[in-house]
Amino acid sequence: MIELRNVSFSYPDTGEKILDNLSVIIPPGSFVAVVGDNGAGKSTFCKLLNGIIPNFLDGDLQGEIRIWDQAISEKTPAELAHTIGYVYQDFENQLIRPRVLDDASYGLLNEGEERYEEITMEILRTLDLAHVSDEYVWQLSGGQKHLLALAGVLVMSPKIIVLDEPIAQLDPTHARKIYDNLAFLNQKLGKTIVVIEHNSEYISRYCDQVLFMKNRQIEWLLPVKEAFQQVLQLIEGGVYPPQITLLGHGLSEKGYDSSGDLPISIDEGIGYINRRFDMSRSRQIPSDLKRNQAKGKSIVEMKEVSLSYKKIDQGAYSALNNLNLTLHAGERIALIGNNGAGKSSMLKMLIGLLKPDSGQIVLDGQNTKKMKMERISDKVGYVYQNPENMFIEDSIEKDIAFSLKARGIKNYKNITEQLLQQFNLMDIRQRDGRLLSGGQMRRASLAIGVSLNPKVLLLDEPTASLDMATRKRITHTLKEVADTVETIVIATHDMQLVAEWANRVIVLHDGQVIGDGSREEIFADEKLLQRAGIVAPEIVQLSQRLNGRICYSIQEFLDYLEKEAVLFV
Repeated sequence: MIELRNVSFSYPDTGEKILDNLSVIIPPGSFVAVVGDNGAGKSTFCKLLNGIIPNFLDGDLQGEIRIWDQAISEKTPAELAHTIGYVYQDFENQLIRPRVLDDASYGLLNEGEERYEEITMEILRTLDLAHVSDEYVWQLSGGQKHLLALAGVLVMSPKIIVLDEPIAQLDPTHARKIYDNLAFLNQKLGKTIVVIEHNSEYISRYCDQVLFMKNRQIEWLLPVKEAFQQVLQLIEGGVYPPQITLLGHGLSEKGYDSSGDLPISIDEGIGYINRRFDMSRSRQIPSDLKRNQAKGKSIVEMKEVSLSYKKIDQGAYSALNNLNLTLHAGERIALIGNNGAGKSSMLKMLIGLLKPDSGQIVLDGQNTKKMKMERISDKVGYVYQNPENMFIEDSIEKDIAFSLKARGIKNYKNITEQLLQQFNLMDIRQRDGRLLSGGQMRRASLAIGVSLNPKVLLLDEPTASLDMATRKRITHTLKEVADTVETIVIATHDMQLVAEWANRVIVLHDGQVIGDGSREEIFADEKLLQRAGIVAPEIVQLSQRLNGRICYSIQEFLDYLEKEAVLFV
């Protein structure tokens, strides 16, 4: 059991409370999702539970925190490790040994446990990591690294496991594997699980409680079904319930039958719609969203391009294999695929950070092999997966102006001012980019990416680790950027972004293109999605199962139901 009584926390030399008078009891054996917008205090709340605050992060801590009826102030972090384990948002910082078995067993070795290898291998088998126990950690995929961080916690046999955004940068296949393992630990082994999570679909599928934080306070702790009925309160706090729930709420807002609970899953959504509309009599409308419009001019051509990485004790790893792609002006391209498919490698190759082993890349009529990095970056902007890597100065105003000044552009001040205004950064222009919130970092990194007015803009996971409200603002910003940049390519696992933004979708798998078409063509191909480890957004799946016609947003589905479906009287 976890209990907080009137807990407040503030950092040294500041009167601002980061957490304000928190009181809550989390029952043993619960699977709790902690939700709230960026800056609500979720990560700080979780760092209280295992003594990181105040043992390693100093500050003014008031109130009482008890774990299994013992005050954590009476225990050291080492002692707490057997009671509560923590997997950080930046989980790679927890991986400190060169090989998998060494890293997972590190905690046991520190305690002199003679059976460390036996215990660790049992945990690795549970998490499907036993076959890579002798691999170097850096050779693992992102999903495997996340499971390894979890393994390092589990070997200590904690009763409580806390995870900060466990699937933020994972494809759906690896995300499900993480949550399936957490469900096993919760349901079969009785572990209490606490996750900070923005993905409401996973919350509705796996969790049994939702703890809602707003303005650095706990608003409530409710069962998941009841929690997602609080639609307006959640949205006001930057949390968006599942798309299925929002669809039901939208129908209620339009005056349709609002009896019963709002649905929180696809199966519930089908029943909810079928009780109100006769979908068998709805008119089928052929979609006009296939990518058959005239293509713009060629901006980038990849001809027979391959790329590989060298390994220490093995042969070369093929990251990209014989790519043939042409990117055109006017395209908003989503690059999708499972972790390790080659998405980031392709983007880094287009910007010139990586050189292909064979083949050629033609950028605006020029072979990139004959171009200097500066000339490539004049035509191609790149926004990193981790936006903090974009900041090198002590203010975002200086960061935006950096490349402009370096190239001797005389009116760099005017351009910087325009970008600060365009990306709504005026109020924070003097702040260090590394100290901004997730959404502010993304906006600032976008401004840096387009500062040289590139023809092509590349973005690696632009919505990762953002709450849904901030994701929607970033999606809106990307639509605006499309008016000034000829071609945009986004590598992403965010299928809602793909459905609402892209006009072309390229699917990578094992370094090869296995799909290339409109969003309708890609989402309609179930075998392709399964092979690539991709799951369509819930609103897409619901519309397919109800009538076969794909709707890509909640509003599109609402419009369809109003215009074409037959309402039961």
